[in-house]
Amino acid sequence: MDNMTFGKYIPGNSLIHRLDPRLKICTVLIFLIAVFFDVGFIGYGILAIYVLGCILLSKIKVSHILKAVKPMVFMMLFLMIFNIFLLKTGDVLVKIGSISIYSGALLQTAYIFIRLVLIITLTTLMTSTTKPLELTLAIENLLNPLKRFHFPVHELAMMISIALRFIPDLLDEAKRIMKAQASRGADFNEGSFMEKIRSIISLIIPLFISAFQRAEDLANAMESRNYNPEAKRTKYKVLSWQTSDTLAMSVSIIVCVSVVIMSFM
Repeated sequence: MDNMTFGKYIPGNSLIHRLDPRLKICTVLIFLIAVFFDVGFIGYGILAIYVLGCILLSKIKVSHILKAVKPMVFMMLFLMIFNIFLLKTGDVLVKIGSISIYSGALLQTAYIFIRLVLIITLTTLMTSTTKPLELTLAIENLLNPLKRFHFPVHELAMMISIALRFIPDLLDEAKRIMKAQASRGADFNEGSFMEKIRSIISLIIPLFISAFQRAEDLANAMESRNYNPEAKRTKYKVLSWQTSDTLAMSVSIIVCVSVVIMSFM
């Protein structure tokens, strides 16, 4: 089991690292909207070039991004097979007995695969170039208008930040548990279906216990420091919007809006 890189911050001083975290969150949301339009291969190619440009500007290794995509390959393959055999649009390309594979199914499957890769890549890039604390501040700042409706903005931002912070730790813990169970004879790759289920249970139960222990330790630490989510507090780091953020936002909007317009043309 390779280390999953989603949620793990990589220190750096690139242009992407220095951008405002609010910009990064907004860019990801705009990008998500554009990706789910039927923009065709040309549109997805433009979005892929945009993502590749962001990776190059961030100076993050491509291998780091690939490690984030790799754990999702099984889910992608499952969705692809599901679409290929159930969608009945377009012309029949292959007919095996009572099963027919349509051109529309292959096209939609390719679109799903491209969408998932683009989304995972850009999201991983955001978490790799943004500190969890900065993400917390950005989410809280963006949701500030909801405070008028007594929405727990700070609590939500804190929970998201903690979740992002502990994803890499829990994955590392899962890897250690798998090695420990393998040394005791557990086999996660071979054996019957029931044996694999028992092996997975031997992984999940210790992982849940470890997660609850971490949560309890964190809660005790916050309580010992008199943490009160409803108390008014000042901020050591104040977010500042720069000219570079405006330019980056403009480029992101132009690219995504252009691609969406292409889908209607």
